[in-house]
Amino acid sequence: MRALKYSTKRKIHGFIFILPWIIGFITFFAIPIINTTIYSFNHVSVGEAGGMNLAFSGIQNYIDLFKTEVTTENTQVLRLLVEENQKMLINVPLTVIFSLFLALIINAKFPGRAIVRIIFFLPIILGLDVVVSMMSIDTGMMTQTATTAVFAETSFAESILQFTGLPPEVVAFIQSTITGIFTLITKSGVQTLIFLAGLQSISPALYEVAKIEGATTYETFWKVTIPSTANITFFVAIYTLVELFLSSPVTKEIHNFAFIKSKIGVGSALSIIFIVNAIVLLVFISWFLKKVVKLDYGK
Repeated sequence: MRALKYSTKRKIHGFIFILPWIIGFITFFAIPIINTTIYSFNHVSVGEAGGMNLAFSGIQNYIDLFKTEVTTENTQVLRLLVEENQKMLINVPLTVIFSLFLALIINAKFPGRAIVRIIFFLPIILGLDVVVSMMSIDTGMMTQTATTAVFAETSFAESILQFTGLPPEVVAFIQSTITGIFTLITKSGVQTLIFLAGLQSISPALYEVAKIEGATTYETFWKVTIPSTANITFFVAIYTLVELFLSSPVTKEIHNFAFIKSKIGVGSALSIIFIVNAIVLLVFISWFLKKVVKLDYGK
């Protein structure tokens, strides 16, 4: 019997390695997606003897979703989707940039670096909810996060921005970013850890060569650090987008339609739209990052 080629062995080993994922994908994702797609084109009801009764309704569930149905906040579903897309297109780059900024600071050499890393990553280990609860203050009428309350109750930053002559929309965006800085920090923990691992994997020889060639710190950052972390940046962006989708209010609306209002067909239609929306955003971000940074796929 002829021995297998090395390349063939690598392919077999790779297939065996991802086989558990393939089984899990088919069992827990592909089959539910197919069922959800079927439900979205049918009026679904529970039979008297159990099980699902399906009555084909075409795209009526999709029409009702955008014309007659409203969310738990009494807003149109289309408006909710548009607002969520806007938030994601803003929060993804903000989180990526802020995570890289934090990783650069933590990766720098300074006295007490180990203590700073412990303080920074301790909330990730303990759980952010625990830390947020510890930082909460009880005002008697409501509970507010201490840091967020400080930013929200002060108009100092807004007063400064008004003197810059910037458009009101830009001022509002910067102000909302400042007031949400604590939330941004809590959403950047894992991403910062990923960036930190990527920065530490860059060969010191590259920085030494750049220094010998007389490159400034600014030039070294753009010519060495950014290209070397291009793949990491892509991964962090995708991870952040998926994380935002998982915590999106749309998921609650899907549950509300399907299980609270007993409109399984409408909830399934919203699920399909949400999945397609996620795929479109993933493709867009992938395309954008390919244009901005040169991704190395090992070719």
